Amino acid sequence: MSLIIHQTFLPADDPDASLAFYREVLGFEVRNDVAYGGKRWITVGPADQPQTSVVLEPPAMDPGLTEDERRTIAELMAKGSYARIVLGAADLDGTFERVQASGADVVQEPIDQPYGIRDCAFRDPAGNLVRINQLG
Repeated sequence: MSLIIHQTFLPADDPDASLAFYREVLGFEVRNDVAYGGKRWITVGPADQPQTSVVLEPPAMDPGLTEDERRTIAELMAKGSYARIVLGAADLDGTFERVQASGADVVQEPIDQPYGIRDCAFRDPAGNLVRINQLG
């Protein structure tokens, strides 16, 4: 069996701000931008990885959620503790400088972790944690 990570989903409460972050700051390409019912689902991904995408979706769209659950999700997003993604970069320090220069919310500067990786972390416009690992 051979599996790949094809899509992952992150909540985006301001689609334009999230799109700007993932396209202009991280350099992802836009693969799809679908509007439906006053909401937008935007698919982005690295140009050199056409099979792997991140879908920026309206938060709490599952029809099975209660209003209390929707409020909880909104509260967790506001705290920046609802969703996360881990990316990898060949040049972690250069990537950090570029993302920091954009004004993104820095959570952690590049550091060698005790568990063997070097990484940094930011919050995207929706508060999602974006962790970036050094590759190689």
